[in-house]
Amino acid sequence: MTAELARGQNHPLSHIRLTIRISAGAPVLAGAVLGDENGTVHGAQWVAHPGARALPGIEVSQQSATEHRLAVDLGALPGAVHRVDVFLALLTGAGAPQRFGAVAAPHTAVEGLDGTELVCFTLTGLDSETAVLALELYRRQGAWKVRAMGQGYAAGLTALLADQGLREAGDLAAAVHETAAHSPSRALPAPSTAPAPQGTSEAVPHDASAVAARDTASAPYDTRAPEPPHTPASGTAEPARPSGTRNPYDAQASGAGPRDTGARVDYTHPGRRPHAAPPPVSADADGSPEPPVAGDAVGWSMEERLYNQVWGMFEDLARTTAAYRSAVDFADSRLEKELDQALTDPRGRLGTAGETAREAAHARRTQLVDQARAVLDRDLAQLTAESEVVEPALPPAYAGWDNPVWHGYRMPTEPPMALRLGDLHLPESVPLRIPMLVRLPLERGLWLDSGSVAASDGLPDSAELRHLAMEAAATLAARLLAVHPAGDLSVQVIDPAGAGTAAFAPLTRAGVLAAPPATGAAGVTEALEKLTRRVDLVQMALRGGAPESLPADVDTARQLLIVNDFPHGFDDRAVTRLRYLADEGPDVGVHLLLVADREDAAAYGPLLDPLWRSLMRLTPVPDDHFADPWVGHAWTYDPSLVPAGSQIVDQVLAEVARTLAKYR
Repeated sequence: MTAELARGQNHPLSHIRLTIRISAGAPVLAGAVLGDENGTVHGAQWVAHPGARALPGIEVSQQSATEHRLAVDLGALPGAVHRVDVFLALLTGAGAPQRFGAVAAPHTAVEGLDGTELVCFTLTGLDSETAVLALELYRRQGAWKVRAMGQGYAAGLTALLADQGLREAGDLAAAVHETAAHSPSRALPAPSTAPAPQGTSEAVPHDASAVAARDTASAPYDTRAPEPPHTPASGTAEPARPSGTRNPYDAQASGAGPRDTGARVDYTHPGRRPHAAPPPVSADADGSPEPPVAGDAVGWSMEERLYNQVWGMFEDLARTTAAYRSAVDFADSRLEKELDQALTDPRGRLGTAGETAREAAHARRTQLVDQARAVLDRDLAQLTAESEVVEPALPPAYAGWDNPVWHGYRMPTEPPMALRLGDLHLPESVPLRIPMLVRLPLERGLWLDSGSVAASDGLPDSAELRHLAMEAAATLAARLLAVHPAGDLSVQVIDPAGAGTAAFAPLTRAGVLAAPPATGAAGVTEALEKLTRRVDLVQMALRGGAPESLPADVDTARQLLIVNDFPHGFDDRAVTRLRYLADEGPDVGVHLLLVADREDAAAYGPLLDPLWRSLMRLTPVPDDHFADPWVGHAWTYDPSLVPAGSQIVDQVLAEVARTLAKYR
């Protein structure tokens, strides 16, 4: 049975040797872009197009046509390839349509070698676009899936390729169109499917003449296997996110891809058979799929694999929720259309015919929504099962304060690659929560908003919000100290009015602060002067190529500056220095953690707007102000809180203090 996909939906692939059929209302170019586990495209040699129609595992047409057949052998793709994006582009010559909205919507279908249609997707809703990503084939946890994309580009093939990260997008797009202009169009190109020699390399070669095919039989796997989008990410979980890249939460953090070393390291879970093609999912007697495994993602260490797996879970939840919401919107629009038709038909205004038509329309809407909800519930169950396995395996930097890993805490010898700032969830996913991980070192400062704008949960007053924000800042500082090696991070506090004395007491009692909290206008000035001087000196040393020439009194450890109750106690000069630290500090190891209510600084007007924009906003209570980079959902952020009555932070800080005493 064919699965008809809506934009954003995905579906498992039960075959590895496929044919992708494309039909369009006008001649189009068809091609494919290959990406690694992070979504990175490693140059023009990773693009199959009319001028380079065959790469290992994929072959496209050499001409423009109204109908295309792309041959794909997922088992013959190089091991480095985890994603195949199929694109279409209108011709640019005279007489060609100027936009997809002027012709019939393109239709795509994925078939097995026996001609069985597995999935189909019609790219409706296109208008001014002249190029479009139609489908995405992606590999996650060894299994391949297909996702309906429908991402259009009004600026054409150049914009599409540039969005894939290709620096030479303009030249490549011009070459593709030039090749197509000198090749006669035909109605139905038929790419060769003859097998090529078996061995394939890890990187896509610059030229290839045929699609490599493996003799391994395609094996079906359980359709309940995890649904993440492409890798982390989660993927969330195959999780490595678009590499290079941005943090899902604020689009600022960089993703890390595998290092370019000689031999590859096999991180395959010992309980899973090695494979080059999607294997059957092992099942118990009752048919249940193989349980999820913590660290089942790409990476050079368990820490990196867990990070990528969390990313994969994050993206998977975003994608499956988008598919559900899209299906509900479709059902609602269809209901509205059917009701309008029933009302405009004179025959339906008399007797019971109209009422019957309306009831039938509502029943169809309910059926569509129920089907979409069933798919969402299946995906949520998979992600919940994965979360239940991943959470206990997280290292301290990624773990919640209720994780048992903290009870055996010892100060690390290496800094972590990321830090947990809290959790994220969507209304449809409660109680499933995804850890919010940001890469270290922090590329932006943090702002804990103590303003009443966050008081959406019925908190009594702003005074309690301020206290919660200060406690959250102290807890976050404790986590940062705990996950860095001794001597790698120094924490300073500016508390002009002493309002945070109680909240910062765990830090002061443990003796882990570099100096007592700075109070009063004089204390503010002195602390900011020292850090500003450090930033200036380190910048000059680095620019001069002589970092070893720093004065002996300059602390080379990373600095975390907690500023409470801003802008109280700050004059104009101090505000200017704080803005300077927020802008220039992260590059030389000075990081800002601001506890403030923006309304308190309203007197400065737009002067402080760049400061607020440069900081990542966190809240001491749940608030839906984060958006993901894939779909743009509004995610609710939950701060990472210490369980009521727990002494775990004091215990961790005591261990930090003991280790620091030995280090000093």
